[in-house]
Amino acid sequence: MGGRRAKYKQGPPAPLRDPDSRLPHKKPRKRKADVDSDADPRGPAKRAKESKKPAKENKRPAEEKPKPSTKSRTGKTLRERKRQGKRGGRAHRNDDFLQGAQEELDLGSDDDDDDEIELFARKGKKSKQFERPAKIIPTGSDVSSSDEDADEEDRHVTMANMEERSRALDAQAAREAELDVQEMQDAAPTDEDEEGDVEMEDGDEEGEPFRLPTAEEREEEKKGVSDVQVVKSRMRHCVRVLRNFKKLVEKDRSRSEYVAQLVSDIANYYGYNDFLAEKLFQLFPVTEAIEFFEANEVSRPVTIRTNTLKTRRRDLAQALINRGVNLEPIGKWTNVGLQVFESAVPIGATPEYLAGHYMLQAASSFLPVIALGPQPNERVLDMASAPGGKTTHIAALLQNTGHVFANDTNKARTKSLAANVHRLGCKNVIICSYDGREFPKVMGGFDRVLLDAPCSGTGVISKDSSVKVNKSERDFQLLSHLQKQLILCAIDSVSPDSKTGGYIVYSTCSVTVDENEAVVDYALRKRPNVKLVDTGLEFGREGFTKYRGKTFNPSVNLTRRFYPHVHNMDGFFVAKFKVGKRSKVQAGEKAVERVDGGLPETVEEDVGFDSEEDRPFIQEGKRRQMKAKGLRVPSRLKAEQMAATRAAT
Repeated sequence: MGGRRAKYKQGPPAPLRDPDSRLPHKKPRKRKADVDSDADPRGPAKRAKESKKPAKENKRPAEEKPKPSTKSRTGKTLRERKRQGKRGGRAHRNDDFLQGAQEELDLGSDDDDDDEIELFARKGKKSKQFERPAKIIPTGSDVSSSDEDADEEDRHVTMANMEERSRALDAQAAREAELDVQEMQDAAPTDEDEEGDVEMEDGDEEGEPFRLPTAEEREEEKKGVSDVQVVKSRMRHCVRVLRNFKKLVEKDRSRSEYVAQLVSDIANYYGYNDFLAEKLFQLFPVTEAIEFFEANEVSRPVTIRTNTLKTRRRDLAQALINRGVNLEPIGKWTNVGLQVFESAVPIGATPEYLAGHYMLQAASSFLPVIALGPQPNERVLDMASAPGGKTTHIAALLQNTGHVFANDTNKARTKSLAANVHRLGCKNVIICSYDGREFPKVMGGFDRVLLDAPCSGTGVISKDSSVKVNKSERDFQLLSHLQKQLILCAIDSVSPDSKTGGYIVYSTCSVTVDENEAVVDYALRKRPNVKLVDTGLEFGREGFTKYRGKTFNPSVNLTRRFYPHVHNMDGFFVAKFKVGKRSKVQAGEKAVERVDGGLPETVEEDVGFDSEEDRPFIQEGKRRQMKAKGLRVPSRLKAEQMAATRAAT
C-alpha cells in the first residue's frame, strides 16, 4: 500500500535524551543510518573504568612480587591498546593515563583498602584528640573540669539556675586561687638555695669570698672609676645580707655599714648624688628600694586623654587605629584614658590631635582631677595650671559650664596654657598669672581648688634625669616651706558655705615625705576647720602616719601614694581636704570631750572683770596710741604715780 511516496517516507525521530544521563565522551562523527539504537551509549572511557573494579579483587598477596609484563590489568597488551587508541581517539588516550596512574599506586596488599578508607575519613573530619597536645603536669583545674561541668556550661542561664551557677563559679574561682597560692609557694626559693646562689655569684673568678669594703676603701674607690659588674655584684650581696642579717652577716660588721655601702653603690651605679640616694632609699624596704631605682631607669607608657567636649573615647580609638596606632584603654579607673604602645605616625601631630580630640598627658595627672570631682556650674581654681592638662580636664568634667580660673606664676608658661585651652575648645577658662600666695586677697569664694604644687620631681626621674644630681637638702627645705604657704592660701580661698563643694586637692609629683605628709599634717594643725576625706581613688598606697621618728595625724592614711615600680606610672601623691566653717573660740572657753564620742563641746567659765589687774595693760595701750599719733608720751614712772593718786582719791 503506500506507493512510491511511502517508500521514501522519513522514519520516526529518535527518542529524546534523558537530561540526567551524561553524554558519551567520543569524537563527534557523521550520522549513519545503520547505527544500532540499542547499542551502549557509554563511551570507551566509562567502559574502561568499569573494567578496573574487578581488577582490585584479583590482587596478589603482598608476599608475592609481581612479574614484569607488558599486559595491563585489563588483559590487553600494549600493542592492542595502541590499536584501540587509534580507533577510539582521545577517549582511549585519557583511559591510558588513568590506567598508568593506577598501576603506580597499586603496590599494596589487600589491607590497603581499609587504610585508604580510614585516611579519607580522617581527612574529611579531624579528630580533636589528635590535635590536642598532651599536658605534662595536670593542674587541679583540669581535674575539676568534667563532663558535668561542660553540660552545665552548655545550659542556658535562667532565673532558676542563676544562683546555682554563680555559686559554682565562686567555688571554682576559690579553688583556682588556692592553686595559684600553692604554686607560688612551691616556686619560691628557700633561704638555703638563695644563699648558695649568692656564694656562686658573688665570688670572683679566682674563687675568693666576698668582703665588705671599709669606709676608707669606699672613699678611695669614689675617686677612681668603678667596675660596673663589681658594683652590681656587691649590691646584690648587700641586699641578701640585709634581708637575712642574722645568718649572713660577717663577723664584727654592723647593719649600718651594709646600708652605707649599699647606698653608696646605688648612687654610683644609677648616677645619684649621695644625699638623694639615701633619702629615696629610706622610703622603702631594701628589696623594694632596688625595684624603685630600676623603675626610674625605664620610661613610663605613653598615654593620652580623650577630650569629651569634642569626641568619645571609642570614636577616637577607632580613628587612631585606622591611622596605624596600637592602643588600648588604660584601666577601669578612668573612662577617658588610652595607652599607646606603638604608632606609625607621630602621636602629637595627627589631625585628631590638632583638632583637639585628645591631650598628651601622663596617667598620673588624671588622678588629682578625678579626686577633685568638679560638678557643673561650679567655680574652680587651678593654682598651678600650666601647661593645661588638668585645667582642660576640669573644663571637660564641668561640660563647659561654670568657671575655671587657671593660674600660673610663670607668665611665659601661660602661652602654652592658652594654646591648649583654645585647641581643646574650653570656653569656661579664665587665664591669669599671680603668685599663688596672693590669691586669697585677689579672689576667693571658690567651690573647689586644685593645688598641684611645685615640687622636687622625685617621682618623674624617668622623664628628667637631672633631678638625680641637682637636688640638695636646701632645695627640699625651700620647697617644703613654699608648699606649706600655698596650701594655707588654697584653704583660705575655698568657700566653706558652698552647697556642692568646699574641697581642696593637694598633689605633687614627688615621693618624699617632706613634701607630702609633712605638708598635709601642717595644714591640719594650722587650720582646725579642715579635715581629710577619702580621695575616691580605688588604688594606691596609704600615706605614712609614722616616718623615722615623726608622727603625723592618724587621718593622713586617707592620702594616696603612687609609685613607678608598683603602678607603672609616675610617682605621685594625692590628698583631699574638706573645708568647714570656722568656729570662733573666745577667751575663757575650753574644749570638753563628749562622753558619747561626738564632737567636743565648749563650756564657758564664769570669770569676772578685774579692773585693777588689767590697768597696766590699758595704760600701755594708751601710751602706744599716743606714740602713733606723734604726741608726747609721759614716762612710765609718772604714769604709775598718776594712776596711784587717782586710785587713792
